[in-house]
Amino acid sequence: MAPVPKPGVLDIDIYVPGRSKAEGATRVHKLSSNESPFGPSANAVAAYDAAKAQLGIYPEGTAQILRDAIASHFGLAADRIICGNGSDEILTLLANCYVRPGEEVIFAAHSFSLYKIATLANSGVPVEIPAPALQFDVDAAIARITARTRLVYIANPNNPTANYTAASELRRLHQALPDSAVLVIDAAYAEYVRRNDYEAGIELVGTSANVVMTRTFSKVYGLAGIRVGWAYCPKAIAGALNRVRAPFNVNIAAQKAAVAALADHGHVEKSLQHNEFWRARLIEEIRAAGYRVDDSVANFILIHFPKIPGRSSADADRFLMSRGIILRSCASYALPQCLRLTVGTEEANLAAIAALQKFANAA
Repeated sequence: MAPVPKPGVLDIDIYVPGRSKAEGATRVHKLSSNESPFGPSANAVAAYDAAKAQLGIYPEGTAQILRDAIASHFGLAADRIICGNGSDEILTLLANCYVRPGEEVIFAAHSFSLYKIATLANSGVPVEIPAPALQFDVDAAIARITARTRLVYIANPNNPTANYTAASELRRLHQALPDSAVLVIDAAYAEYVRRNDYEAGIELVGTSANVVMTRTFSKVYGLAGIRVGWAYCPKAIAGALNRVRAPFNVNIAAQKAAVAALADHGHVEKSLQHNEFWRARLIEEIRAAGYRVDDSVANFILIHFPKIPGRSSADADRFLMSRGIILRSCASYALPQCLRLTVGTEEANLAAIAALQKFANAA
């Protein structure tokens, strides 16, 4: 007999990342992975290159230089910060620490697939909350909380819907949780949000024993390729995560690049201004072409297509791909008639607008 994985593992759908190739296209615009159109800061690249002198030795085991930089930047205690190989690692470690076989994990429909993956990998029970309005339904989540609930994952803003949950609603959700459950706020896109009623989660973590906020350097900082994330936790949760994370889980070059990226305020501000302008223009132009586009607070937008032959999302996807414009299919998010478009460079954004207008006219 072959070895048998533990219950739940073979129920996992393998994660499929955004595509990066468009066969036959002479010019490709990859708008499928929510990457920064500017890439990393030149200072971050220089710091990464300078780390080559240290490639032959192990880094300090707790990512101390990066934790100290994050702590200074955000005004946090370094001993409550955990760094990871992307925030994905930390989201997974939380399930590894706190989910036992048969225990429940709550998350919304149309949200990051890792939440379900981490649950099933620990033989947990995924509790998916319907989101008919494509918004996290706090009342529905509260109604599903039981004595078996161990984690509640909430992406804020959410990917791929690009909307957010107000701080008051997060607090209401937290108040409904038993002390034995952890609220996990996945704030990967927090830097892009400019709304008065939004909080990334720092305040709630600072006053609670069972809330964790995760963040990433993959988005606005443009460091997706070297996988750096972090979390702000209560001390007890940080202690548990430190026991299960892999030793030296963030390499020295990634740490140095992330520290430099965090300090380059000009690069971040340029990225945010570009995103504000082009997100609004993309929404306006694509709506004018006749498509439903939801409001967005992130660096991507969600485009809805009718379920009509010749006009569907699959038809649009083929049309765009033939012109070298790669968007993200949202079928794996249970949104089969939607495509997600990342805010790209000016050239890429204009090309996407023009192609969608042509597709609308042709259809």
